[in-house]
Amino acid sequence: DTPPEDSIPLVFPELDQQLQPLPPCHDSEESMEVFKQHCQIAEEYHEVKKEIALLEQRKKELIAKLDQAEKEKVDAAELVREFEALTEENRTLRLAQSQCVEQLEKLRIQYQKRQGSS
Repeated sequence: DTPPEDSIPLVFPELDQQLQPLPPCHDSEESMEVFKQHCQIAEEYHEVKKEIALLEQRKKELIAKLDQAEKEKVDAAELVREFEALTEENRTLRLAQSQCVEQLEKLRIQYQKRQGSS
């Protein structure tokens, strides 16, 4: 004479129905012991589930941090490339400026020679 499953009180409400410890037969020591063991196992199961949930959350956080770090790494690599390109452009412009200054100086000297010979 077992009562229908719906009428069995939930010892651990957070556990699925099929994992709930069944009420013991109070006049059987073995039944009481099995119930006690089942309750301990149910508690351990609940603790493990909580731990898994915490670890899953930590995993998500670490993945987000890793994604951010990789994005920053890509951003940093792009900034390095941009810096190198700008440095090269700067070097090229300085060389062009220096050549223009030289040319201007040569033109001044030529102009002064022409002015002096006229």
